[in-house]
Amino acid sequence: MSVMVARKKVVRKWEKLPGRNTFCCDGRIMMARQKGIFYLTLFLILGTCALFFAFECRYLAVQLSPAIPVFAAVLFLFAMATLLRTSFSDPGVIPRALPDEAAFIEMEIEATNGTVPQGQRPPPRIKNFQINNQIVKLKYCYTCKIFRPPRASHCSICDNCVERFDHHCPWVGNCVGKRNYRYFYLFILSLSLLTIYIFTFDIVYVALSGDRCGWSRPELVCCPLQIKGSWTGKNRVQNPYSHGNMVKNCCEVLCGPLPPSVLDRRGILQQEENAAQEEMCTRGPSAQEPTTAKGPGGQAEESSTQQDGSLPHQSAVPVPSLSNAEMPEEKQLTTGELPVLSQDAGQAEH
Repeated sequence: MSVMVARKKVVRKWEKLPGRNTFCCDGRIMMARQKGIFYLTLFLILGTCALFFAFECRYLAVQLSPAIPVFAAVLFLFAMATLLRTSFSDPGVIPRALPDEAAFIEMEIEATNGTVPQGQRPPPRIKNFQINNQIVKLKYCYTCKIFRPPRASHCSICDNCVERFDHHCPWVGNCVGKRNYRYFYLFILSLSLLTIYIFTFDIVYVALSGDRCGWSRPELVCCPLQIKGSWTGKNRVQNPYSHGNMVKNCCEVLCGPLPPSVLDRRGILQQEENAAQEEMCTRGPSAQEPTTAKGPGGQAEESSTQQDGSLPHQSAVPVPSLSNAEMPEEKQLTTGELPVLSQDAGQAEH
């Protein structure tokens, strides 16, 4: 017998999120799809440090101090930790508007701007917002169907609006925004210190060992590549978000509480699916299905066996009992008549 069973398939929200991001580990890791330069960053850092620990540290730990490789290892681990945290975390992606919310915003914009004559460009969709006595413009995102918050911008690579968007950094394989800016800053700082540290002790190693071929070592080539293109631009316009002090600004960005992610990537969405499941039913005297037989008149007649093995209710017309031998081979049955088997015939069937 075929039974329809409704199954609930558990679907995480990250599987349905729009945009061009890559998710791993059941939505715990979030990155951009273009990860080639990120792998190059890992190769440069790991390769440079591997050469430094394999050659220079072995010599300098004996000649100068064993603390040299220890401090280099601390800088290396800290730089790798901040890099992975920057690359694998949510930078502050803003969810897109739901269909009902988008329709409401469209109605609100049409009511504000009025009907635009045909052939004319509609006015820009902008809202004015005041912060610290300065007017800040909130721009409308046609992709996400929302008015972006202050300092938010739409990343064309990841196709998402990011809160407090700084830039999309291909070296870390992710956007740099409100939720991972501090880790990006610490990564740049620790990587710069690690690069200067390795470069300095490369020179010390060459001076102490007298190895004139040391200047051609790969570390001296990789170190400048790690620094190039790492710094972001500065905005010279007066910032309405400034606290008036550089120390306060740094403390607010680097030491303030980390805002939670608004995506809820690992939230659960339930989708019902109808699956047909075949079950084998136990057939016996108590669970037999009714059989259909056709009479001579072409009409269907049903006969079934009750639990006690007796025949179902018969009609009021009496039917004579015939043995198996006396019954003719061809007997015309009238409507409502059923043949009654004798005891010998029943035993023969059993």
